[in-house]
Amino acid sequence: MHSWSRPSLPEISPALLSDQQLSLYDSASQTVREVKAFNDDAAGAVAGMYVCGITPYDATHLGHAATYVTFDLVYRMLLAQGVRVEYVQNVTDVDDPLFERAERDGVDWRELGSSQIQVFRDVMEQLSVLPPVAFVGAMESVDEVIDMVQTLLDKGAAYQVEGEYPDVYAKVDATKQFGYESHYDRPTMEALFAERGGDPDRQGKQDPLDALLWRAARPGEPSWEAPFGAGRPGWHVECSAIAMNRIGSVFSIQGGGSDLMFPHHEFSAAHAEACYGIDRMAGHYVHAGMIGLDGEKMSKSLGNLVFASKLIEQGVDPSAIRLGLYASHYRDDREWSTEILDAAIERLQRWREAFKLPGSVQRDRAMVRGVHATLANDLDTPRVLFLIDQWADARLEQSAYAGDAADAAALSESSEQVAHAIEALLGVRLVP
Repeated sequence: MHSWSRPSLPEISPALLSDQQLSLYDSASQTVREVKAFNDDAAGAVAGMYVCGITPYDATHLGHAATYVTFDLVYRMLLAQGVRVEYVQNVTDVDDPLFERAERDGVDWRELGSSQIQVFRDVMEQLSVLPPVAFVGAMESVDEVIDMVQTLLDKGAAYQVEGEYPDVYAKVDATKQFGYESHYDRPTMEALFAERGGDPDRQGKQDPLDALLWRAARPGEPSWEAPFGAGRPGWHVECSAIAMNRIGSVFSIQGGGSDLMFPHHEFSAAHAEACYGIDRMAGHYVHAGMIGLDGEKMSKSLGNLVFASKLIEQGVDPSAIRLGLYASHYRDDREWSTEILDAAIERLQRWREAFKLPGSVQRDRAMVRGVHATLANDLDTPRVLFLIDQWADARLEQSAYAGDAADAAALSESSEQVAHAIEALLGVRLVP
């Protein structure tokens, strides 16, 4: 599956950057730690990053945008510190919610999926989100899933239920470390498992928390042949197989929204760990908070969605959408509102007005270094906005630069470096 076009990524002079290396909050250790990149003799430092993608229906709401913009910041920060990023993202293009929406709308599920994937690509491109190296659909990875399921069966980490539909399930106790990522107790796991796509009451399961690996073929559903019977992939193993085959059995970051921490991320890691005999799939498990509207989580099921695609169609600058999302910390559950968007539009306009005015080379450099150091500290975007607001205020107050000794050429070059840095690090354009 093809990705989207890569936006321009201006180079930043290393002299303008701080010495800080990117640190992120890891849900498993519950600490902010430096992201570990793995050395590759041929290419230097490499960080593998896997971010769970969309199920392609209603694919461009701001909850999606918030998550992918968050990991775009991670991507940009790693690139700025000279790390090559092997970024992989999946698309769950065969799943029950997609079938249900297609039936509701009276369209073929394949056509619905294809159209929504293209809308998603368009919005990611408009938001200047760097594309993944591999953008992989579930249907493309079926053979990889079959191999992984067979390995888990062979290792005794999975089993097949009896009956008309012999589904394959992963044993929740196949790894001794299960639960290390979310830290939830058993009652919480059971509640979330039932709420988020699990089937605790499925007859024939050995444990209510055992997760579906392979759904045996049902009438009217797509299916693929496998040694253990025709069917289609479960949700969690899809991500395990795609990540393992595109990045490797151990990588730097597994990411997504906080609602994926359990069961999706917990199980996708557990499947990989049971398959490969490893203790921990990812060095960091990073989760973005939920976006709310009128006090409720923004979700498809509630129908309270604000679409990035609609905002852009209405003429909202994509850079303003990014600034609106940056107003709160990425890990926080936060609200979206017209007031937040209006403030972001006004902020972007002020920054652009300030950019056109004479500046101070010293102040410009201090601002860029401060922005970089602040992003390196767990992507503290509210503090970043404060630092750039201060810089803009100083430029707009002309008297602040009285007596600057720099010549016009130096000031112009410094302004250009500021624009390049803000675009490269934040994906925000000071020059429309």
